[in-house]
Amino acid sequence: MGIRNERLRWQLVSGVLRALHLERLTARYSHRAVMAGFSFLNGTVSIALIAFVALITQQAFIFPSLGATAFILFHVPMAAPASPRNTLCGHLIGALMGYASLHLFGIADAPSAMATGVDPARVGAAAVSLGATGFAMVWLRVPHPPAGATALIVSLGLMPGLDQLPVLMAGVTMLLLQAFTLNRLAGLPYPFWSSRPDDVPVATPNPSP
Repeated sequence: MGIRNERLRWQLVSGVLRALHLERLTARYSHRAVMAGFSFLNGTVSIALIAFVALITQQAFIFPSLGATAFILFHVPMAAPASPRNTLCGHLIGALMGYASLHLFGIADAPSAMATGVDPARVGAAAVSLGATGFAMVWLRVPHPPAGATALIVSLGLMPGLDQLPVLMAGVTMLLLQAFTLNRLAGLPYPFWSSRPDDVPVATPNPSP
């Protein structure tokens, strides 16, 4: 599985470089340097685009767990947690469980834990939100690890309003659109919705160390 993921990552990077007519970089620099440089530029650009939309609209399109999602989408794009289904459903579950836990412990209108510190109600909300998110993702078979962070972001009071849910999901959707575009540009059969066992390229380059 590790070798397969490594080859898929290399196909993503080399495919994008070919599409941009920059394939000479793979001959000039080491495999590790190219992969690391791609990760830096791709992560920077992906989050910067969403952050720019947030700046223009003054809405919370950008939030911490998107960083982890971006890494998964571009580092292991063909893994089930990177699929649009798992990504969208996972973050939606995390957010809803976070909102539910705030109301369960009566702190929906309380200041965030970053402003006032952690009290017993906040501890309970954070614990229940994460536990419930994990339960729901496993039960529904839509694991997406960064969604656990989304649950905590909400339950800690950083995005406490249910009216912020559409904005939160819009941020996830924008990142998915970037992932779909880039992965398809590289020749990877990134899914429209859910990953399948046969969604694996037949021919993949064998990267040299």
